[in-house]
Amino acid sequence: MNVAGLIVHEAEGAVDEVLRRLQSAFAERGIVPLLRVDHAATAIAIGIPLAPLTLFVFGNPQVGSPLMAAHPSLGIDLPLKLLVWEEGSAKVGFNDPAWLAERHGGDASAASVATMRALLDALARQAAGGTL
Repeated sequence: MNVAGLIVHEAEGAVDEVLRRLQSAFAERGIVPLLRVDHAATAIAIGIPLAPLTLFVFGNPQVGSPLMAAHPSLGIDLPLKLLVWEEGSAKVGFNDPAWLAERHGGDASAASVATMRALLDALARQAAGGTL
């Protein structure tokens, strides 16, 4: 899979296992997702079969707010998001914060962008079955 700006980790095990690991990864870091969207459940409710597809929305205003103050259009892409889905196998993906910064005219090398990337990558790796 090659989608501009999207970083994808192949995951070990079924989507349910990946979701449990992600929930643990959030809890270990004291992160409470603002939103969990089960796209598959919503689709099934209207009669459209959809493979497992769950989106988590979360963030830290101390990191994201200064970026949005400088580039308000970043508000369309923040807070951060992680997606867990099944496409042949379980996957965990996120938008590369550097790509998002560039998309909105910001500094892709800013320390806050690197902080976001490190957090997203750690969460995705743990959810995928890798180490912290």
